[in-house]
Amino acid sequence: MEKLTQQEEEAMQVVWATEGGFIKDFLEKLPEPKPPYTTLASTVKNLEKKGYVQGEKLGNSYRYLPLIKEEDYKKRFMKSFVGDYFKSSYKELVAFFAQDQKISAEELKEIIDMIENKKPE
Repeated sequence: MEKLTQQEEEAMQVVWATEGGFIKDFLEKLPEPKPPYTTLASTVKNLEKKGYVQGEKLGNSYRYLPLIKEEDYKKRFMKSFVGDYFKSSYKELVAFFAQDQKISAEELKEIIDMIENKKPE
C-alpha cells in the first residue's frame, strides 16, 4: 500500500465518508477552501493508480468506489507512524501524550480497561 500525500488522504477521507461517488459528490463534502474540480479529479485519478479507488465509467463521467477499507489504512498508517516517531513503541506514544498533558489519567484508565477487557477475536 503506497503512502498517500496529504491531498490524497483528504480526498480519500471523503471517498470513505460517501462510500464512493462522483467527483462532484466529493467536492461538495470537502471543507472550504475547496480545490478546483480538475485538481480533485487529478487527485482521485492518482488514488486510482495507487490502487485505493476503482473508477467505473457511467456515461460521460466516472463513479469511484473505495478499494481499501478506512480501518485497514488507519492500522497501516498508525503502525508506520509509531515506528517512525516512537521506535515502534505504543508505550512511548502514550507517554508522549501523557507528558504533554494531552491525555488525562481518566483516559489512561479507560484505555487500560479496554485492554484488560478485550475479548479474543
